[in-house]
Amino acid sequence: MRKNSIKNTRVNAEVHKELAEIIRNGIKDPRIQPMTSVTGVEVAPDLKTCKAYISVLGDAEAKKDTLAGLRSAESYIRRQLAKTVNLRNTPEIRFILDESIEYGVTMSKLIDEVSRKDTASEVHEDGEDSE
Repeated sequence: MRKNSIKNTRVNAEVHKELAEIIRNGIKDPRIQPMTSVTGVEVAPDLKTCKAYISVLGDAEAKKDTLAGLRSAESYIRRQLAKTVNLRNTPEIRFILDESIEYGVTMSKLIDEVSRKDTASEVHEDGEDSE
């Protein structure tokens, strides 16, 4: 199976959906934050490994705890995935912290701030010209 084949895309989508469901409803670990989401999944073409990108709303400590909780529940998650997704091999899951959403929000705030300053300076300059 090639990396960008239709089958691989379908497998990625199915694993993503089921993994999100398992994390949301199946794990009772108190270290895992309630606002944890799966932002992406990359299953290797040989179905042996899987990278799961996780986004956590919270501070650095909450992110670290959530990743630790997910890593300790890895075998349980893999078993649940094997029950719900019909694959020849159930991939070994590696959780990776995805900070792209947080980075995007930060960049958006910075752009808004620069835009407001730019607008304020234009208004201030226009005010001086009319006097």
